[in-house]
Amino acid sequence: MKLSPLQKRAERHARNKLSVDLNLVSLIDIFTILIFFLLANASEVEVLPSTKAVRLPESTAEKTPKETLVLLVSNQDIVVQGRKVASVSEAMKGDGDLIEPLKAELDFHAGRQLIRREKEAKNKAITIMGDKEIPYRLLRKIMVTCARANYGDISFAVIQKGKA
Repeated sequence: MKLSPLQKRAERHARNKLSVDLNLVSLIDIFTILIFFLLANASEVEVLPSTKAVRLPESTAEKTPKETLVLLVSNQDIVVQGRKVASVSEAMKGDGDLIEPLKAELDFHAGRQLIRREKEAKNKAITIMGDKEIPYRLLRKIMVTCARANYGDISFAVIQKGKA
């Protein structure tokens, strides 16, 4: 049986119009993996805790913060990882340079590190978020206490000045 050109075209069109099934499960899996990857790698920079009680000093520092233990010093309190350890007035009253409650808390946090790499330095890292109005004497006591608790890598949190 001989088909006319119009019938041939209709037959080709019907043959090429096969139903194409998409496997949506594999596409959903791919998008789920992509979303988890993007969420896990979304923040490259550690965000330090924000508090209105502390006004950080400004600096032209270029380094980004590392993930460390955070010590917050306001005009009233000394806070380690969100837990108040001493008041500023108590710390200033002490005769020596060591703040005992702060040292006890730092020793506690150092003891919580169960897995220690052999190549890890003996001195642990800490970031001090100190109000720009705190007296130098208090800052010196805090730094001495950190050093005695083997936190020798001390960083200060600052606000980066805008580049003019």
